[in-house]
Amino acid sequence: MSKSSPPDAGIRSALSLPPRWLHIYDNFIAKNAHQVSQIESALRSLTYIIPGRFRDAEIASESIHSGVQLLSLYHDTLLRRALTLSKLPTVPVAQIPSPHSRYTHFWTLKSTLYRRVAYLLQIVNYVELLCEMAAKRRGERTRWRVVILLEAIKAVCRLLLLRITKSRPLVSPMLPEREPIPEEPSEDAQDEAELRAALEEDDVDRNGLRAPNGSAHHNDYRQQIPQKGPNGEWVMPRTGMCLPTLPAPGDISGYLLSRVLTADDIKPATNLLNQMQGSAHVAEVLHILAPVIYAVAMARSRDKRRAWSPWLLGLGVELAARQLRDRGLRTTPLERDEWNRRGWAMGWWAMRGAFYENITKGVVAGVRRRMPSLVGGILEDYEYLWENYHFSTGP
Repeated sequence: MSKSSPPDAGIRSALSLPPRWLHIYDNFIAKNAHQVSQIESALRSLTYIIPGRFRDAEIASESIHSGVQLLSLYHDTLLRRALTLSKLPTVPVAQIPSPHSRYTHFWTLKSTLYRRVAYLLQIVNYVELLCEMAAKRRGERTRWRVVILLEAIKAVCRLLLLRITKSRPLVSPMLPEREPIPEEPSEDAQDEAELRAALEEDDVDRNGLRAPNGSAHHNDYRQQIPQKGPNGEWVMPRTGMCLPTLPAPGDISGYLLSRVLTADDIKPATNLLNQMQGSAHVAEVLHILAPVIYAVAMARSRDKRRAWSPWLLGLGVELAARQLRDRGLRTTPLERDEWNRRGWAMGWWAMRGAFYENITKGVVAGVRRRMPSLVGGILEDYEYLWENYHFSTGP
């Protein structure tokens, strides 16, 4: 027993290292949230603009992009947890959460199944193009089987979310977006505040208000100097409470309107979207199934690039869903915003299938020839992506 205990202790200590490292990493992300967001944004932008990223090493480049997205999703979870535990500076009370944030935050807290299904759907959205690229190397038949499988998984997830929310319209994204993180005061602002405090102390000394020993008076005076919070608000020295900054003289109306509570601000989160019935419910199901129908039609088509049947079928299902949706007075602002977003997303149908091959492709080529060489090269790389991968413009 005594001979086997040292190896066992070494194994236990080695197994305890990864959780310890993960805990250190979590604390680092929580303490440097603003810098982490900037790094994520820079990496995400870099994967968008690297010239020639698709033709020679599309899988490697898309792996970086998917990895950044998945890491950002993990960071969102960490920051949301840290914000709940008050480890991060909170957003000022004057900034009222959006209806989307309130609605998704409510369901992620109320339903564990909703949270898990929403995370699965978000992960599939982040890795779908990477999976298609990997499947294409095994042939077109394998590629379209993977495309249909991923679209079916997303449709099942959305139908489950529709059931969990009791037939309420789906919003996008399904998870709460990252809360805005107050910027830390810059070094210049801190230096300016210290210089102003030193000058004011010097004025006090010149007026003969220095205490006999000097130190206690200076400490009391320093406590009376107004301090600024992370968002520029005034922090009261005795209580530590914050007062909001005053508006600019020319923006009084905007300042007052930003602090007015609307009906949606005081509604329960479940009332931000109404339960659907009849044709409205059919419209939501059609919207969910449209990507699957389009993918199946494309897989069964012989001429996948120039055949109009799959494109017309997919677009027809989307238009049918828009016609059947509820347009009555019961429609909430959040539901109207979601349908407006879906309306703008329908513009991607101009970049798919036969419409792109027969019409849009020539327009894009003409625009590319008139662009500078660098911009034209990036646009040419995206043309390759649009022509060869379903999920590059997929719903």
